Amino acid sequence: MKEEMQQIIEAEIEAIRNIPLDGSIEAAVDCILQQVHQEGGKVVISGMGKAGQIGINIATTLSSTGTPAIFLHPSEAQHGDLGMLQKDDVLFLISNSGKTNEILDLVHLSQRLYEGMPIIGLTGNPDGELSEYCDINICTGSPKEVCPLGLTPTTSTTVMTVVGDILVVQTMKAIEFTKEEYAKRHHSGYLGKKAKNEVS
Repeated sequence: MKEEMQQIIEAEIEAIRNIPLDGSIEAAVDCILQQVHQEGGKVVISGMGKAGQIGINIATTLSSTGTPAIFLHPSEAQHGDLGMLQKDDVLFLISNSGKTNEILDLVHLSQRLYEGMPIIGLTGNPDGELSEYCDINICTGSPKEVCPLGLTPTTSTTVMTVVGDILVVQTMKAIEFTKEEYAKRHHSGYLGKKAKNEVS
């Protein structure tokens, strides 16, 4: 069992190493800087299932590091939550298959509400339908799942998380986000106390 666990770790590490660094992440950072930090919009992140859970993490991490972001559930968007969108926002849509019906529906609904709203996609399938609608398409490298069935999102969610971390860190650097600003947004808990102590 220990050998099998090591093989899983190695497979996940290799998947991270194979994330394409093709300029798409830099383009996404530039788009976020334009829409959020110049135009006054926010990042609206959406995904179904496990991809949605990754999206929630990216949204909250962006928000705590100086870039306003929210998570919009793609199904709830069809029942009124689409009203969260504003004209200067940027959509960040996550779908490993690039074929998730609820995400594709969200593309059309958002464009009907605000035609021309920029869309960033994060997918493991650059040939999927989602890529056709994205202004910027970030590919994960399409790693094979370590799940023995080849079905459960495992390696794919690992690389999505890493891409999200890269995006957050590069955005923080671009806006020159400081510990002082972090402390203003993170008042309580261990991290809030640590940030305030280091600032003072």
